[in-house]
Amino acid sequence: MNEKIHHGRNIKRFREMMGIKQEALAFSLGPDWSQKKISLLEQKEEVEEDLLRQVGEILRIPVEAFQNFDEEQAITVISSTFNDNSSVVSKNPIFNPIDQLIKLHDEKIALYERMLKEKDEMMARLERLVGK
Repeated sequence: MNEKIHHGRNIKRFREMMGIKQEALAFSLGPDWSQKKISLLEQKEEVEEDLLRQVGEILRIPVEAFQNFDEEQAITVISSTFNDNSSVVSKNPIFNPIDQLIKLHDEKIALYERMLKEKDEMMARLERLVGK
């Protein structure tokens, strides 16, 4: 079953992850907006692209994130990425998926930096050998 992605729910998720209250988002969107209007927006399944773009600029989130983020799919990807087959993976993880993605990203950067350092050391050794 291919369910439609709920734009309003995604706006709410990303807003909450950023620690921004509905009132603050309403204020940033302009005088026509209120906390109540943000609440109603977050209940809409489909939100116009212009409005998604405005919200995206405020939250610094690409429009595509609101249009494509599927929580079930993200949990499945994260679960399979972090599952070492030693235990059953819960559909309701107790970790924050964003924190796990950031941790994985940081680990990849650290690995890349180590590889660059090793390459530089190898090049220095080769230069010394060639120089002799």
